[in-house]
Amino acid sequence: MAVMARERWTDERIDERFDRIDTDIRELRVEMRRGFAQIDKRFEQIDRRFEQFEKRFERVDDKFDAMQRNMTFWFISLFSTIVASLFAAVFLA
Repeated sequence: MAVMARERWTDERIDERFDRIDTDIRELRVEMRRGFAQIDKRFEQIDRRFEQFEKRFERVDDKFDAMQRNMTFWFISLFSTIVASLFAAVFLA
């Protein structure tokens, strides 16, 4: 069975490895910051779209309110007409 020679890890080699790892971590942090900045921009766009949607929804809601007022007015008018017709038919017949 062959035994492989074991490498010696000197302080310089360890420092070299940690420096490389430290550099990699710094690069990852820069990339993450860029990524988060892009995500923030996307969320700002989404917020603006929601604001536009809310404005449209308010207009639609106003239209429904106006329709409800009209329907209530016409229902009361129709009911009053029917009651007046019945009243006239009973008392004037």
